[in-house]
Amino acid sequence: MSRISSIFFDVGGVLLTNAWDHGERGQALARFRIDAAEFQRLHEEVVEGFERGEITLDQYLERTVFFRPRTFSPEEFKSCMFSLSQPLAGRLELARDLAKSDKYFMGTINNESRELNSYRIHTFGLRELFSVFVSSCYVGLRKPDESIYRCALEVTQHVPEECCFIDDREENLAPAAKVGMRVIQARSTEQIKTELEKVGVSV
Repeated sequence: MSRISSIFFDVGGVLLTNAWDHGERGQALARFRIDAAEFQRLHEEVVEGFERGEITLDQYLERTVFFRPRTFSPEEFKSCMFSLSQPLAGRLELARDLAKSDKYFMGTINNESRELNSYRIHTFGLRELFSVFVSSCYVGLRKPDESIYRCALEVTQHVPEECCFIDDREENLAPAAKVGMRVIQARSTEQIKTELEKVGVSV
């Protein structure tokens, strides 16, 4: 079995709470009393382009929220969106310990819109932990499309068998495994550590 030399993390659901998934959207919609069914229909029309970096956050909100007059401003809504991002217990510390060891190349493979991704990278100090961000908004590809995993391998020129990918969703792990990466489904911090040790990563 090849030695693991590179570790790729998902961000939302692994290191941090999700940025703008179903739960986060629900919280924002309830706070601003926005019709959830109408929003969901409009969201589904534009979310792929939003996460691929083809439209900005302002354009996304114009299509989904501010297509009619509101009693709140786009700035208020965006502030709420950003505030929903929080660290998951022990996860950033785990990634920081791996980065500090200097034994592994560290990167992310994540689906995220440009503005939320940039906010999370800056706010939570992710530049200190990761050498590359293979984010959907930067590369124009989204998980679980197999091509985003191939992109990560090609950009970094790393052998798939020497890479480990950590994600909380099984549907995102299957294509990573298909291209040859070893995979871990994140359920808890201690479980991630145990699974990393099983593939030879010292934590």
